[in-house]
Amino acid sequence: MIRSAPILSFLFVFLLGFGPREAATQVRIDVSGVGGTQLPISVATFASDGRPAQDVAAVVRSDLARSGWFRVIDPQQTLSDTGPVDYAGARARGAETVVGGTVTRLPDGRYDVRYKLYDAVRQNVLAAESLVAAEADLRLAGHRVADAIFEKLTGEKGVFSTRIAFVTKQGGRYRLNVADWDGENIQSPLVSPEPIISPSWSPDGSRLAYVSFEAKKPVVYVHTLATGQRTAVANFKGSNSAPAWSPDGRTLAVALTRDGLSQIYLINAADGSNSRRLTSSNGIDTEPAFSPDGRSLYFTSDRGGAPQVYRMPVAGGDATRMTFGSTYNVSPRISPDGKQLAFLTRRDGKYFVGMKDLASGNETVLTDGGREESPSFAPNGRWVMYTTQEGGRDLLMATSVDGRIKQRLTSPTGDIREPAWGPFLK
Repeated sequence: MIRSAPILSFLFVFLLGFGPREAATQVRIDVSGVGGTQLPISVATFASDGRPAQDVAAVVRSDLARSGWFRVIDPQQTLSDTGPVDYAGARARGAETVVGGTVTRLPDGRYDVRYKLYDAVRQNVLAAESLVAAEADLRLAGHRVADAIFEKLTGEKGVFSTRIAFVTKQGGRYRLNVADWDGENIQSPLVSPEPIISPSWSPDGSRLAYVSFEAKKPVVYVHTLATGQRTAVANFKGSNSAPAWSPDGRTLAVALTRDGLSQIYLINAADGSNSRRLTSSNGIDTEPAFSPDGRSLYFTSDRGGAPQVYRMPVAGGDATRMTFGSTYNVSPRISPDGKQLAFLTRRDGKYFVGMKDLASGNETVLTDGGREESPSFAPNGRWVMYTTQEGGRDLLMATSVDGRIKQRLTSPTGDIREPAWGPFLK
């Protein structure tokens, strides 16, 4: 946990908290709370001409149930996208909408996944779609179906086909992990004997920036996930830390100590060239985060005597203090619509995720654990993921921004830390 006021120590305190723990090989989600209104929906087993490797309908059910916004009714029957639909039976079970579909193997080995969303009250079709997916991508196809259903019925984009990144440690080896939003389908693009921290997704989801200590000091790398290619983009004298992507993916904001105290610099995301110092204060400036329009940069600074969140124009200019509800506010993250600021706040010696409405200026405390770190917004802005400690273990939590719904992601084989929620996939 963050214990001391000097904010340059953020980087190293995280590492001290990583004892000899195992990597998360699977994650379990427990959901508590519900949305303001739960929508009753029946998701039937999809018809199939064989036994596909993945039960697509089960993925859809799980996604909708874990969102907290749906009461999912399993009709324990198979229903194709061509019906016929037993509307009266669906209504008798309490369902207002019904999902049916088919999964058909194509001659080239891929699968055609089709679904229809029916209104059981008006007895008509609300949505229909066909997706073609490789066998290895059937789970992703299920997530995309759930996304489409969620958006159709709530008006909000679903995040079920997005990914998260997080760090684990097993023995003497650190792992950078990428997984589906629900912690399944974990892959480890980097395994290292040295610490890995601060993963940050590129806007298109194809790359991760992070800090690695394999050079025996903190260096910022950019890692292309599809190819495994890595580039050290910030390896200057001193500490290189806290990478944050600009919305266009061309620039990284980083915290460097090459000229003395930690200050914010902008560098080319491809190769680290064209470095430009953005802040010049007599304090420690770190943890940058771009606004969604790319015109402003939020960051943490103790220039006023204690760590607070500030905002300044990317083009240069004066910094404005943004947080006031506590003497210790750090780790700014901006919602995708630019309307809310999530941050860590210390209250009565404990650390919580705070939320500030940027229009009204109101600050609220979103979490109640008291040992929180690393807030990260979902790409639809409706969730915040963070780490906390419970029972002596580190785990990931996600909470809706209204605080109604909470998801706890735990691993039976180890602790999981440093979450970063990825963008919508194209």
